[in-house]
Amino acid sequence: MYYLIEETLTRVHKEKAQTTDTQFVAVLTSAEWEKEQDSFAMGIDIEPDPSDIHSTKAEVNYDSLTGSFFIPNRQDLARPCQKFAFALDEKGIVFIDDSGAANEIIAEIRKTKKWPLPSLERFLYDFLEQIVKYDRDLLEHYDEELNKIELAIIQDKENVTPERVNEIRSVIRKLRIHYEQLLDFGQELEENENNFFKHDNLRYFRLFSNRIARLRDSTVAISDHAAQIRDIYKSHLDIKQNRIMTVLTIVTTVFMPLTLIAGWYGMNFKYMPELDSVWGYPIVILVSVLIVIGSLLFFKKKKWL
Repeated sequence: MYYLIEETLTRVHKEKAQTTDTQFVAVLTSAEWEKEQDSFAMGIDIEPDPSDIHSTKAEVNYDSLTGSFFIPNRQDLARPCQKFAFALDEKGIVFIDDSGAANEIIAEIRKTKKWPLPSLERFLYDFLEQIVKYDRDLLEHYDEELNKIELAIIQDKENVTPERVNEIRSVIRKLRIHYEQLLDFGQELEENENNFFKHDNLRYFRLFSNRIARLRDSTVAISDHAAQIRDIYKSHLDIKQNRIMTVLTIVTTVFMPLTLIAGWYGMNFKYMPELDSVWGYPIVILVSVLIVIGSLLFFKKKKWL
C-alpha cells in the first residue's frame, strides 16, 4: 500500500507515489520488498531484514536510513512483540511488515490526524507517538496497583504475595528497555546525519525524545517502588515470624517451671512427704497458677507481650 503525505495520508497507486514530488509512505511485505526495492533507488548499505529483528533501532546508510521496530504488546507483554523493518530517505519511508502492525498504526493516523504543514518529519512523529499513545495511562495503572499491594501489606491482609510485584517489575523492565531503544531511535533521527529532514522540523524528534525520556524515568521510579514493596513485604514477614517466635519463647518459658514441678513429683520416691499430705495436690495447683500469673505479669512489664 502506498500513501502520499498530504493534509492526511492519501492512498495512491505505486506509480503516482514514485513519480510525484510529494513525500510518500509505503507498506510492503517482505516478498514485495524483494521485488520492488530497486525501484525506490535508496542507497542502502545495511539491508533491513524483517526476519531478524530483536530491537528498535535506526542505522545510517550512505544515502538512506534503515532499521527496525520491536514493539511490546501493550495488552499482554508476555506475548511476542510486534516487529517490522523500514527504510527511508528524503523522498519517503517504506515499512517492510509481514505482521500488519505498521498498517494498524497508519490506519489510526489516517482516522485521527490532519496536518496543516504535512511533512515526512510530522508523519514520523505521529507514527512514533502512536506507539506510546496510551503508555502514560498504562504506567499509572501499574503504579496504582503497586500502591494497593503496599497498603494491603501494611494492613496485614492474608492474600498478599510478592508474585504480582515481581510480575509488574518484569513488565516494567521490558518497557524501560523499549523506551531506551526508542530514545536512541529519536536521537538518531534528530541527528539528521544525511540531511533528509528540514532543520525546522527536527523539533518533532526532540519533542518525541523528551516524552520518551519522561516515560523511561517513570519506569525507573515504578521499578524502585516495586523493589521497596518487596523489601516491605520481607520486613513484614520477618516481623510476623519474630512475633511467632516471641509467643513460642514465652510459652516455653512459662511451662518450664511447671515441667520441673511435674517431673519432680512424678518420681514417686517412697519417702516424699508431699505424697501423703492432704494439701499437697491443691498446693501444687496453686503454686503452678501463681507461676503462670507471675510469669505473664513479668513479661507484660517488660513489654514482651
